[in-house]
Amino acid sequence: MLSNLLFLGNLGAGEIFLIITLVVLLFGAKKIPELARGVGKGIREFKDATKDIKDSIEEESKKPS
Repeated sequence: MLSNLLFLGNLGAGEIFLIITLVVLLFGAKKIPELARGVGKGIREFKDATKDIKDSIEEESKKPS
């Protein structure tokens, strides 16, 4: 399921190794943790925003009409 979410499809170990190697070459080993933190922060903000929207919709639906 995780591979479907990341659009990895049917990548084998060789292809994944090649992608990781290219990322390290392009960004450098010191930059990767910073990039990962940024992606994690973005995902967390997205999840928080969707939760807020869901909560507000549920709250509005509970109000008497």
